[in-house]
Amino acid sequence: MKNTLLLATATLFFSFASTKDTLTENNYKIYSSKTSKEVTLNDIALQMKNYDVVFFGEEHNDSVAHFLQNELFKALYASYGDKTTLSMEMFEIDCQVVLDEYLQGYIREKNFFKEVCVWSNYRNYKPMIEFAKEKKLSVVAGNAPARYVNMAARKGRNSLSELTATAKTFLPPLPYDTASGAYYEKFTNLMSDGRNAGISSKDTSKKAVAAMNSMMPKYMVHSQSLWDATMAYSISKVFTKNSGAKVLQLNGRFHSDEGLGTVTQLKKYNPKLRILVISCIDGGKKFPKDIDVNENKKLGDFVIYTDPSVPRTYKE
Repeated sequence: MKNTLLLATATLFFSFASTKDTLTENNYKIYSSKTSKEVTLNDIALQMKNYDVVFFGEEHNDSVAHFLQNELFKALYASYGDKTTLSMEMFEIDCQVVLDEYLQGYIREKNFFKEVCVWSNYRNYKPMIEFAKEKKLSVVAGNAPARYVNMAARKGRNSLSELTATAKTFLPPLPYDTASGAYYEKFTNLMSDGRNAGISSKDTSKKAVAAMNSMMPKYMVHSQSLWDATMAYSISKVFTKNSGAKVLQLNGRFHSDEGLGTVTQLKKYNPKLRILVISCIDGGKKFPKDIDVNENKKLGDFVIYTDPSVPRTYKE
């Protein structure tokens, strides 16, 4: 049974690697929302000279998105060298020490996997982790520990104040702000019908749907906001150590679309940061010739449409 699972995992990885190696510019279209013109990843990297943080909002099983993230990470490094920092929703903040030990070559990958709750589709992000390890770049484990997110969902954000001082080091300053306005409305719609939220079921906000029946609905927004606040605070701390950093933040696009969620929280923690938002979505039947570049302009400064014919890295 174990050998069968290993074979299946190897097959999935081989499939993803093979797909990634064959992707070209024909598999995506990138548009500037400001100019409504098509641009390149290198154009975005060059624009980063005037910005500090770029949010890359993904659908977690989009093969093309993962390919583009890797390419953008390398492009940022080519332009900004060791100022380049990768920040990720995919790692929880209390795993930072272990992540750093792996990046510095102190521990083996199997120990890294054993100590860190890596996502089941870690293979999609592994190229970026390995690139960071090779180039000695920082990677930020930005997400809130799942146990505290669950606690906030069950008991409300104020319950987190009862935690120990050590536990609170894994959280943003308490009490954190909760979603309001347009973002609250989006989240409420997600809770009522996650299928129409435009995000992958692996997104942390969509995970909450499965647990909704066992949690108090009035506190669900507290858990969502904890994800956003923790990722935002993790990013803001980068700039206390390196004011000239160029941060690439990876997250499910619900967290950053329309400059809401994590983006809004980051602006509260550090209003001076200059932020770009990328929203990467499935191009659907309109890809590639019939895309309406104005249809989704509100989602971000740049909107990427990906080729729907490229196999997803996993099925929902």
